[in-house]
Amino acid sequence: MLFFHNIGDNEIVCYIDRVQLKNTYIEQSFYIYGWAFHSGGKEIQYDIQLDGVSVPFEMNGVLRADVEEKYSKYLRNSRVGFVLSVKFQTLPKSIQFFAEAEGQRKKILDYNEKKILEIEEADLIDSYIDYFKCGDNNELIVTGWAYSLEGKNINYKLFDQDGQEIEFKLQKMSRADTVVLKKLSLSQKYCGFQIKFKGDKKQTYILEFDDGEHKRQEKLFMSAGLSVKTFKNYLSYLEPSNLNKSKKFIDEYGMKRFLKRLSLGPNAGDIRYQFWFEDHKATEATLEKQRNTSLSYNPKISIIVATFNTKDTYLKDMIETVIAQTYINWELCIADGSSTDAVENYIREHYSEEKRIKFKKLDKNYGISGNMNGALEMAEGDYIALYDHDDMLTPDCLFEFVSSMQEVHHDCLYSDEDKFDDALKIYTDPHFKPDFSIDLLRSHNYITHFFAVKKSIVDEVGGMRPEYDGSQDYDFIFRCIEKSKSIYHVPKILYHWRMHPASTAQDPASKMYCYDAGKRAIEAHLKRCGVEGSVTMLDAPLYGMYHVRYKIIGNPLISVIIPNKDETETLKTCIESLEKINVYKNIEIIVVENNSTTPEIFEYYHEVEDKYQNVRVITWKDEFNYSAINNFAVTFAKGEYLLFLNNDVEIINEDAIEELLGCAQRKEVGAVGAKLLYPDNTVQHAGVVVGYKGYATHAYTEIDRDDFGHMGRPRVSSNYSAVTAACLMVRKEIYDKVDGFDEQFKVACNDVDFCLKIRKLGLFNVFNAFSLWHHFESKTRGYEDTPEKLERFNNEIKKFQEKWPDILKNGDPFHNINFNLDKGPFKLY
Repeated sequence: MLFFHNIGDNEIVCYIDRVQLKNTYIEQSFYIYGWAFHSGGKEIQYDIQLDGVSVPFEMNGVLRADVEEKYSKYLRNSRVGFVLSVKFQTLPKSIQFFAEAEGQRKKILDYNEKKILEIEEADLIDSYIDYFKCGDNNELIVTGWAYSLEGKNINYKLFDQDGQEIEFKLQKMSRADTVVLKKLSLSQKYCGFQIKFKGDKKQTYILEFDDGEHKRQEKLFMSAGLSVKTFKNYLSYLEPSNLNKSKKFIDEYGMKRFLKRLSLGPNAGDIRYQFWFEDHKATEATLEKQRNTSLSYNPKISIIVATFNTKDTYLKDMIETVIAQTYINWELCIADGSSTDAVENYIREHYSEEKRIKFKKLDKNYGISGNMNGALEMAEGDYIALYDHDDMLTPDCLFEFVSSMQEVHHDCLYSDEDKFDDALKIYTDPHFKPDFSIDLLRSHNYITHFFAVKKSIVDEVGGMRPEYDGSQDYDFIFRCIEKSKSIYHVPKILYHWRMHPASTAQDPASKMYCYDAGKRAIEAHLKRCGVEGSVTMLDAPLYGMYHVRYKIIGNPLISVIIPNKDETETLKTCIESLEKINVYKNIEIIVVENNSTTPEIFEYYHEVEDKYQNVRVITWKDEFNYSAINNFAVTFAKGEYLLFLNNDVEIINEDAIEELLGCAQRKEVGAVGAKLLYPDNTVQHAGVVVGYKGYATHAYTEIDRDDFGHMGRPRVSSNYSAVTAACLMVRKEIYDKVDGFDEQFKVACNDVDFCLKIRKLGLFNVFNAFSLWHHFESKTRGYEDTPEKLERFNNEIKKFQEKWPDILKNGDPFHNINFNLDKGPFKLY
């Protein structure tokens, strides 16, 4: 757990997570796991002493997003974690660990002989549990690593607290991080595991590792009551500003509702969002200013809604929030297919004097599409806007839409939205959307509410189609955007989607027919666009999301370009995965030798060229310059498509390259990136967001590979301003149009700059969530962990800022300006 205090300008902040001592006939080592940084950004030097004498040690840097989140104002990135290993011949009686910076020397570990003996391990099996958590359907999941120090195979057994053996599913995983840290042979790289089993999260379990001669056990349990993560969230919430807001919430809604909401945990109907929305919604002064503003373009907005046995309270909220609009040139067209006259009677009783409300009682219930079409028949406005009978608009909704049309009369517009918890009576679950993203729209209906389109386009494409009931709006939106040249996103919460027991918002699984209709809507859209591809509906908990796999046209040659310096085993892993796991075979592999010094790598170059006819090694003789090296390699490439790879990546799914190629062949697409995972199967790359700390950063770093993220973004394909060139595919003709990589960016910024140049051509860059690779991080070059490297990095950042001021000023269009990017991508607070 992290503990916090006020930090000075010249302070070493540090924490030790774990100390391990292996004392066997094979290995005699200490391992120290933790993190440290200097609040003034200075480099930290470390000193380890055994029995009072400084000794050599090895150190591996580790990303620590948890530390970066809490100390973001002091950190440039999250690489503040470390794992240090110290070898010894005779067991010492003391170990001390010091950190030094700017004249400070801080002791961060001090173990005497008694403490050393307490942590001593003589096992010939080593293991570690990354996490033990509860998954879907009460399935328990444990992830970690285990290996034999003697290189033997490990067998696994799982026991309950009564000693009864339990069946489980085992998935072995590559753990290059453990291989490097523990100096294992490459044959042991699959020492990682993920185990899933049915069980009770309140019980304790024993996971046993057995190499045939030795055994080791790890105890698995979950803490009772609040989880550590939940407790940390409460701690992060308990700060003066939020406590003041809590008082405000209690004053307005009462202690009973506050305690009820608090009992659900800090993220259930997250009360922080309630406060955020109250702070960011239009004030009464703003609303009054809007009412008095004269706009030059004043289109009539026809809001169409279908009612069916709608509750009076819902009906009242739906209508009253339209009447409250600060923009007055609207009409509300209501078509009622109810089985009784209750809706008609309510409207005639309460709103007969409001001439902007048009009402039609249908002769029967025609279904959602038929009823919406009944409302559409009454519409006479310039724009048609879709509205549900139990939802609500913010009072500035229409004004924000129309004010955005003053210079360009957009064809389609949509806003951000949230949900209204009908039980707790609070706003929750905000959906902050990107600007128009065709790949995200083909992954799920992210536009949904509030959506408006020119009536002339509706007249051309037609209304709702009953065969798509349940996803009729999804089909309708597709047909409208296909005819649109200007699609505008209003980045404000302007729509409240009500959650109640009968709504899809409350229980997505309740309406499976909707998702089948959504799949067919995507298929019909692809057909109209002349795009060949298959659509798969994703399983729970991703109901309503889809995987579009594009058909590969022809059999084009792909030139795979891999810069390399030394790192024989790393490069071998990469190439073997391309040759043996990958099923797309029309590739050439160009390895760019870059100032290697070890004889082993040159031996491997000869070996791999002899072994595979599609591999060749070319030599770069100048200093390291990532951009220049790749541009140099392209001059040797024969392929229609280029796949830029780091040497430290490995294919996971056999169709990973086919996934990239299917996207790259689309005429509207530029660069295509993959989902990259660390060896422990947490995310390393799921798209790049521009603007973080004056440059850019990867989205969703270090979340679990199956984590949902914000509105499922890391789980489905979508568009980003940039993707990492650790795995990036692009058509050769597009590479040529943007003149390749800018060689002023020798080490940093080159891939982001390359992608932004592609965006200037009007093309989409795609993050393909279904092209999965392991990325073992940049072993070739190392990190910006010396003053010289930091100076070089900062100089390149400055050049990037000078070249791309607009996106840094205005925000990344595929992110959302409401997020607090200082905290990291897709974070609101």
